[in-house]
Amino acid sequence: MGADLYESYAGSILATAALGASAFSLNPEIQLKAVFAPMIIAAVGVVLSIIGIFIVRTKEGAKMKELLSALGRGVNVSSALIAVATFGILYALEIQNWVGISFSVIVGLVAGIIIGQATEYYTSHTYKPTQRVAESSQTGPATVIISGLGLGMISTAIPVITIGIAIVLAYLSAIQFDVANFLSAQNLSLGLYGIGIAAVGMLSTLGITLATDAYGPIADNAGGNAEMSGLGKEVRQRTDALDALGNTTAATGKGFAIGSAALTALALLASYVEEIKIALLRVGQNVLTFADGDTIETAKASFQDFMNYYNVSLMNPLVLVGVFIGAMMAFLFCGLTMNAVGRAAQSMVEEVRRQFREIVGIMEGKAEPDYARCVAISTKGAQREMLFPSLLAIAVPIVVGVIFGVAGVLGLLIGGLGAGFVLAVFMANAGGAWDNAKKYIEEGNHGGKGSDNHKATVSFQRYFWSFIEHPY
Repeated sequence: MGADLYESYAGSILATAALGASAFSLNPEIQLKAVFAPMIIAAVGVVLSIIGIFIVRTKEGAKMKELLSALGRGVNVSSALIAVATFGILYALEIQNWVGISFSVIVGLVAGIIIGQATEYYTSHTYKPTQRVAESSQTGPATVIISGLGLGMISTAIPVITIGIAIVLAYLSAIQFDVANFLSAQNLSLGLYGIGIAAVGMLSTLGITLATDAYGPIADNAGGNAEMSGLGKEVRQRTDALDALGNTTAATGKGFAIGSAALTALALLASYVEEIKIALLRVGQNVLTFADGDTIETAKASFQDFMNYYNVSLMNPLVLVGVFIGAMMAFLFCGLTMNAVGRAAQSMVEEVRRQFREIVGIMEGKAEPDYARCVAISTKGAQREMLFPSLLAIAVPIVVGVIFGVAGVLGLLIGGLGAGFVLAVFMANAGGAWDNAKKYIEEGNHGGKGSDNHKATVSFQRYFWSFIEHPY
């Protein structure tokens, strides 16, 4: 749990630190402060997120909207405290245009809140979209699949538009809205730093967003324990309500991770270019010679100079090939992990059936099942099945770089980012909506638990939902 959020968290901090070193390279004193700024903001955010956790309160017997409101209040208060603290941190560090860069952080915080609210709307059964998925169960599992897929696709619009607007606003804030020199060498470095630190701002509330993400499976398993232990009906009702909330918060946590990764994209691309510059200097290539014969010192070359030097444009077929491969990789990786889940599930089913056959008295409660064996199958399966996808993720950029060069690798990164961003939002939101549609019916709607509608959502979920929601 939390690996996706942690990856985005660490990636945004490191990419922003690298961009800070580049943007303020002519001023070593401010350069060091710019490197430390994202780390300090993230560290302070951890503490202020804990304060937000203690603000989460609700009354006994609260409805779903009240539970969501309580969690939202904690995130919003944490975000407000971090926004105020950011101004103080950047002012104390005396960073150039500290006010504008502070507003870049606020842009990231606001974008995170919007993505969280959009995810809540599309995955919580208190709103129409998930209720429509539940209604579609009247005609069987097939229409549940279609309805959920459609909802997931539609739900990508708000996060993508939000990230697009956030990138532009964070960039403009960092360059003090100097539109006339939008892509000048100095403004480009400062603007990218602003985008990177906006991603840090979005994830600075990680202390509470990671807690809400991890809360989902805890509530789900608590409900399973309550049912297996034969506890009262009212206990199961409470755990079901918390489980439905957990499905939404899990999708929200994924939304934060996905959104921040997309927001950091330009920063990561710029960091890649910076690594190219360092590598060229290391091998002794101190001068770049362009196609028209012009030259420039490698150490003084800007991001735009490197784009021109390697001909990184949409008219370059090597870039387009890289884009296609990157987009394909997102789907290929998901397909491999989905099939891996299927194989692991099959092994688990076979082991459970074996125990039913060989251990007499399990169904009557007279014998203890071998739980450790099932856990071992799950753990070993997860580790074994991820070897090939992980090696593929490492090998493909190297192969593309060797064959298509820097232009191909940049296309690969752009294609993977574009397809992966939208695909990840779609999968997370569709999965949350499918699960909560089942919960909505179990609460007594459309025939309630045990009805044909309920069977349609359960049978569908049993064979499909676990495969499509879990990989991301």
